[in-house]
Amino acid sequence: MHDDARTADLRSIERLIASLQEAWAVGDADAFARRFTEDGTFTNVLGMFFQGRAAFRERHDAVFRTVFKGSTLKLRIAVLRFIRPDVVIADTDAELRNPAALPEGLSASPDGTVYARLLMVLVKERDEWWISAYHNVPVVPSQPRR
Repeated sequence: MHDDARTADLRSIERLIASLQEAWAVGDADAFARRFTEDGTFTNVLGMFFQGRAAFRERHDAVFRTVFKGSTLKLRIAVLRFIRPDVVIADTDAELRNPAALPEGLSASPDGTVYARLLMVLVKERDEWWISAYHNVPVVPSQPRR
């Protein structure tokens, strides 16, 4: 892949991730799901599995109105692997701050932040990057030493 094309793709992927953070910050499920493929798969931090853009949007709309209302999401790309010029695996570190509540089964660190590892499979279609798979795994807070 040509360096200029790779640079353009990296910037486009960074914009996609920034758009997710921005949509989360204002609780906009439509914007959050805008770049999710119609047949994409989604596994949330509780292990619940969903398929399709509508289900992805509906699930986020529900949490934006309840447990994650007013929260912020920070995503940082840890590893970006180009499998093919049009397929990328993005491993990201996620930090969820200031949730209204936490669903049963999800724990926060002592500072109240929920840490997770988010793996996204991104596909390039129509010169845009889209989320084809979104798999979120919580990072368990460390236990105090005794």
